[in-house]
Amino acid sequence: MSGVVLTLHVVGALDEGYGRAGIVTASLTVGLAVGAPWRGRLVDRLGLRRAVLPSIVVESAVWLVAPHLGYGALIAVAFLGGLFLVPVFSVVRQSLSVLVPPAQQQAAFALDSVCTELTFMLAPVLGVLLVTQGSSLVGLTVVGVATVGAGALLLWANPPTRSAPRPDLAPEEPGGRVVTPQLLVVLLAAVAASFVLIGTDVSLVAELNDAGRAGDVGWMLALWAGGSLVGGLVHGTRARQPSPLALVAVLAVATVPAVLASGPLMLAVAMFVAGLPCAPALSSINATLVRLVPEHRRGEVMGWAGTMQTFGNALGAPVCGMVIDRAGAGAGFATAAVVGGAVAGAGLVVVALAGRRRAALAAA
Repeated sequence: MSGVVLTLHVVGALDEGYGRAGIVTASLTVGLAVGAPWRGRLVDRLGLRRAVLPSIVVESAVWLVAPHLGYGALIAVAFLGGLFLVPVFSVVRQSLSVLVPPAQQQAAFALDSVCTELTFMLAPVLGVLLVTQGSSLVGLTVVGVATVGAGALLLWANPPTRSAPRPDLAPEEPGGRVVTPQLLVVLLAAVAASFVLIGTDVSLVAELNDAGRAGDVGWMLALWAGGSLVGGLVHGTRARQPSPLALVAVLAVATVPAVLASGPLMLAVAMFVAGLPCAPALSSINATLVRLVPEHRRGEVMGWAGTMQTFGNALGAPVCGMVIDRAGAGAGFATAAVVGGAVAGAGLVVVALAGRRRAALAAA
């Protein structure tokens, strides 16, 4: 909701253009990308309450003053808001890895992805309604209340982010190497997935705008997210968990029907199909990260995963946008599919070659 409301505030209340509004939302995004690993590391080192309390204080001030600032100051405050954003996503996934037995974690992370999809379906629509039916002041205030409220709920609930220490096991060292080839592969999958998703998003909006059906954007996006919801529920019931890279490759392939769709009905069907692998791919990335990383570093690594997804968004939107400007929306869908599929495919090849090399060394 924050990006939508900030955009409408800059365009409406501040009477600036959409390009300048994009700078404000970009500042928020850069703050998120920089702050996510840092906030996650603080949760690892200081515990949940000590790490989240500064976020609540800063976010309260940010969203309290944001509606009353000029354009230049709003850019700086948006960055600060992103930098100190309450690390809800990483904390929830850390807690799931502790609270849920390993055999049920695939279902738990799938449910987390489904809930996230519901958020992305409803929050932008609610933000637009708050601004159009009320004002951007109301919208920004609701964003602030929701952000601070989320932090307050985490302080109150204080969900565990680490397992209880066991006397029969040696304590984990606070330092140590956490970056491994397997971890880099999963982070690469996060970049590829985000590239496909943002490229599909941009291409859908362009396709409907070019067809004179801009009013259909909302329900088409909801249909796309609905496909993701269905895919996440099905994925959560499966006992076997495919590789994140394989699911990202499926996500890229599922975007291809949108390239060939002609007319709103075919496009609607294509968007539902494109949504089916979304939640499974994202939940698989999160579940695999949990398995690869020791508990005392999970907050930091979950933050890096968020940064990689932000990087994928920041890369995918302009690349697909430039392609759309030159060759149309269908080429944008194709670019998202080809780039995301190529990255995922290259990762699968590297994993396979590394596996063969390990097998050869073991045999030798």
